[in-house]
Amino acid sequence: MQDVLQKQRTFALIGHGGTGKTSVAEMLLFAAGSISRLGKIEDGTSTLDYEPEEIKRRGSIQPGFAHFTWKKNDAFLIDAPGDNNFTGDLPFLMQGADNVVLVIDAIDGVKPLTKKIWSEATKAELPAMVFINKMDRERADFQMAYQGLSDILGIRPVLLYLPIGSEAQFSGVIDILAEKAYSFAENGELTPMDMPADLADEVTSAREVAIENIAESSEELMEKYLEEGSLTDEEIVTGLRLGIASRSLVPVCAGAAIQNKGAVPLMEIMQQYMVSPLDHAAWTDVNGEQRSSSPDQPFAAFVFKTLADPFAGQLSILRVLSGVITADMTVHNAVTEEKEKIGQILFMEGKKQTPCKRELGPGAIVAVAKLKNTATGNTLCAEKSLFTLQKPVLSPSIISYALAAAEKGEEDKVFAAVQKLLEEDINLHLVRNDDTGDMLLSGMGQLHIELAVEKAKRRYKTNIILKTPKIPYRETIKGKAQVQGRHKKQSGGRGQFGDCWIRMEPNPRGSGYEFLDEIVGGSIPRNYIPAVDKGIQEAAIKGFLAGYPMVDFKVAVYDGSYHTVDSSEMAFKIAGSLAFKKAVEACNPVLLEPIMLASVFIPDEFMGDVIGDLSSRRGRVLGSDSQGGVTEIKAHVPMAEMMKYAPDLRSMTGGQGTFTMEFALYEECPANITEQVIAESRKEEE
Repeated sequence: MQDVLQKQRTFALIGHGGTGKTSVAEMLLFAAGSISRLGKIEDGTSTLDYEPEEIKRRGSIQPGFAHFTWKKNDAFLIDAPGDNNFTGDLPFLMQGADNVVLVIDAIDGVKPLTKKIWSEATKAELPAMVFINKMDRERADFQMAYQGLSDILGIRPVLLYLPIGSEAQFSGVIDILAEKAYSFAENGELTPMDMPADLADEVTSAREVAIENIAESSEELMEKYLEEGSLTDEEIVTGLRLGIASRSLVPVCAGAAIQNKGAVPLMEIMQQYMVSPLDHAAWTDVNGEQRSSSPDQPFAAFVFKTLADPFAGQLSILRVLSGVITADMTVHNAVTEEKEKIGQILFMEGKKQTPCKRELGPGAIVAVAKLKNTATGNTLCAEKSLFTLQKPVLSPSIISYALAAAEKGEEDKVFAAVQKLLEEDINLHLVRNDDTGDMLLSGMGQLHIELAVEKAKRRYKTNIILKTPKIPYRETIKGKAQVQGRHKKQSGGRGQFGDCWIRMEPNPRGSGYEFLDEIVGGSIPRNYIPAVDKGIQEAAIKGFLAGYPMVDFKVAVYDGSYHTVDSSEMAFKIAGSLAFKKAVEACNPVLLEPIMLASVFIPDEFMGDVIGDLSSRRGRVLGSDSQGGVTEIKAHVPMAEMMKYAPDLRSMTGGQGTFTMEFALYEECPANITEQVIAESRKEEE
C-alpha cells in the first residue's frame, strides 16, 4: 500500500468566487475519463454544482467532492466554494486535503477575498500550487495575475508553465524547466510544437529565475548552484519538491478550464511535485498526542462535512487520517463515545456515489451513509486506540435574521426544518432570543441565510418568512430619585397592603442591577424584602420607555410600613413594582443601543467611499491598516445600521469587500432614534 499512497494525491481547489474552480474540477474529471461530457456551470450541467440553488445562481454554495484516477493513480478532489457567504467551513475542508490548488483568473488576478482564502491554506500549513484560469477571456493578463501572487499574497511563485498567447489567441503552454512548447489538442492533451521565437528569451529568463528559487530550498543545492551555476534535472526535481513541501515555493501554471485547456499541466505538477498523504505532518489530538499519516497506524478518520442525499439519507464525508478503512467495519466515535457500523464505502463524484470494494488508506475522501450518532467535526477511530482530532476554529457568524412561520401554529415545523440544515452546514446557528422572542438564524451573509431558507422550503415543504431581527435595545437611567411604592386594596375579608420607600440611582455601564437592603428597625419584615426586590426585577424586564429591559441601576429599600393581617409577599412585590415605575420616570430614563465592532476588508481604492458610508451610518472609525493593496477598517457602528450592510458593501466594492462584526458595547441612543423606537414599540402594542 505504501507505493500506492506515495502516488495518491488529495487536494482542494480554493479561490475567490468566480475564478472558475468548479470548471477546473470539471476539466480534470473530463480529462481523466470520469465523465464523458464537459459540463458547464452556465448551463447548469456541471458535475459538482448539482443542488437546485447552485444551478439557479450559477455558483457553488457547498463543497463538491470527486474521486478520479490519473495515470492509474488515485486522486481525491475537494471543490471549495469561493463566495464569502459560503467559505465559513474552509478550515474544516482544509483538514481533508494534503495540497491546495489556488485558482485565480487572468482577468481580475488576486482580489481581497483571495488573500483571506489564502490565509486559511497558510494556517493549515498545506503545500500549494496556483492555476491561473480564464486565459482565453477578453482582458486576460497573465503577467498582472502572476505578479499579484508575490506583491499581494507575499508568496514566492515558481513559473513552471508559461501560456502561449492570451484571449482568443491562447493556444498552448511552454514547459519552463524542459524548455519545450506544446499546443492544446481538441481533447486537452499536449502536442509538441516549435518554441515561439518571440518567447524564447522570456523562457530562458524564467528558467533561470525558477532554478535560482529552487536552489534556495536547501543549503546543499544552494552551494552547488553558487559554485557551478547550474543544477542537474534530478536536483531540480528534488529541490522543487523540498520547496513545495516546506511551503517556501509555489508552482504556477495557466489554462482555460471551460475550453478544456490546462488539465495536463496542472496534474503533471500535482503528480510530480506535490505531496502524498504519507508526507502529511503528524495529526495532533485534543490531548496533544500525535499520530503519523500512515496505513500502519491504528484507524482514525475525521468527518469534515455532512451532506443530505435524497436517496441515501445523511452522508458523512470523511478523510482517513491513519490506518485503513474497509466496508462493514465497526468503529468508535471518539466524541460521542458510541460505536458506529460503517456499511458501504462510497466514492463521490458530485451527487453520484460509487461503492468502493477495496481498502483505502490515509488521504482517502469517502462518503459513509446513515451513521446514527456522528456529526461534522467528529473523529471515528479504532476502539482500542482512541484518537480525537483537534477541530479547527470557525469564523463567527456575521448576520442574523428572524424566522417566522407563514401560518400560525407551524412554528415547530419551521424550527424542525431549519434544525435539519444545521447538521450539514456548521456555519448556520439557530437560537431563540429571550429578550425579543425572535427565532434567530445566523450565518455568514444575507445570501447564505436566504439560500438556507430556500433549501428548507424546497426539501421540507415548509413556508418560512425571513424578517430583519429586532434590535436588542436596553434602557437605563441617568438621574437619582427617592419614591414611595404603596399598594393597598380592600375588597371584603382580608385585604392587601404593601408599602416601601426606595432610592434609585445609576450603576456604571455594564455592571447590571444591584439591590440593597437598608431597612432598620423592622419597618418592613425581613421576609417581605425579597418580594420588593422581585417586584422591581420583574418590572425592569419590560422597561419603561419602549418595553426593553432596564439595566445598570441600583435600588436601595430604606423604609416602609406593613399591616399585620393584610401584608403579604404578593402585596410587597406589587409595591416594589409600583415604586420602580415611579422612580424610573423621575430618573431621566434613556434608551441604549448595541454597538458593533466592525472589521471591513476592501481594496485600497474603495477606502474613501467605505469610510464615508460608515460615517453616514453613525459609525466611528477606530483606525485602518493597508497591506498588499487591501485595507482593513475597524469601526464602532450601531447594530441597527449594520443589519443590511452586506448587500450595500457588495454594491459599493463590486463584490470585493468583506466584513466581520461582533458586539462591543451599549451606548445611549440619539434623541431622534429613541423617538422612532418608542413609536414603533407603541405601534406594536396597539
